[in-house]
Amino acid sequence: MLLIDCPYCGKRPEVEFHCGGEAHIARPESPIEMADADWGSFLYYRTNPKGLHAERWLHGHGCGRWFNALRDTVSDAFVATYEMGKPRPEVSPATAKA
Repeated sequence: MLLIDCPYCGKRPEVEFHCGGEAHIARPESPIEMADADWGSFLYYRTNPKGLHAERWLHGHGCGRWFNALRDTVSDAFVATYEMGKPRPEVSPATAKA
């Protein structure tokens, strides 16, 4: 079983969590002024890297709070978790491979 370290509650089983997509994407200030193609890009296009990826996660069956996580998409390992609004932590390549 995969354990995810909620920054608010501590380590919990993965079944308590839901992924909310890519982290650190700011909503446009004035979407009404955007061209349709730009709005469509904002809504539907995200990066899909092989390796370290910043994601939003919801602890739905626990504290009910959102947080960010750095996850390796190759190994599915969580490298770091951090509270919403906090900057993305710097992770060394050695830590990312662990």
